[in-house]
Amino acid sequence: MSRLQTSFVLGYHGCDRKLGLDAVTGNVPLIPGKSKFDWMGHGIYFWESDPMRALEWAQQKSKRGACADPFVIGAVIDLGNCLDLLARENVELVRFAYESFKEVQEKAGIPLPINKKAPKDASPELVMRYLDCAVFDHLHSIIDGPSRPKGLEPYDTVRAVFREGTPIYAGSMLTDKNHAQIAVRNPKCIKGIFIPLDAANILSTDAKPDV
Repeated sequence: MSRLQTSFVLGYHGCDRKLGLDAVTGNVPLIPGKSKFDWMGHGIYFWESDPMRALEWAQQKSKRGACADPFVIGAVIDLGNCLDLLARENVELVRFAYESFKEVQEKAGIPLPINKKAPKDASPELVMRYLDCAVFDHLHSIIDGPSRPKGLEPYDTVRAVFREGTPIYAGSMLTDKNHAQIAVRNPKCIKGIFIPLDAANILSTDAKPDV
């Protein structure tokens, strides 16, 4: 399932400058996040082929006080065994995971998590993906366990394309924050980390435009 496309991709991670430089020099590792609202479950998140979107993300974090100096680092990622949501069979697998998770929650008498808007955010986007995160993590718990379905192996990465933002012109279905994201579950799939030689880090140094 994972080898129908080129294995190596470039991903970009928005972060604080100090953390980014420490990661590039190898002083600190990039650690998978554990937020309950991560879009594709727990992992180290990268914007595929889009350093400017990574910068915007870091700037948004800065506005919330979660990033002192917005910065961008790049990574060479081996997708490995990838749960790629562009492949129909993987979409069906996630749909199965939802039904399984729903059954587990119902038997336990626990309501399903709900995707929500971010607090104090005027955007209508449901960016707090509590339900989606729980479904992906439930799927991984099944596949990572000893009783995994035949033919499936633990996933190194998850990849999906998201439609987000406002139309880029009247009547368009194209939006200004469309993006592809990669969640790296296996840090060994990150083969190298670098500082992009482009406008992203120039902007992060000299200007901080509104996003």
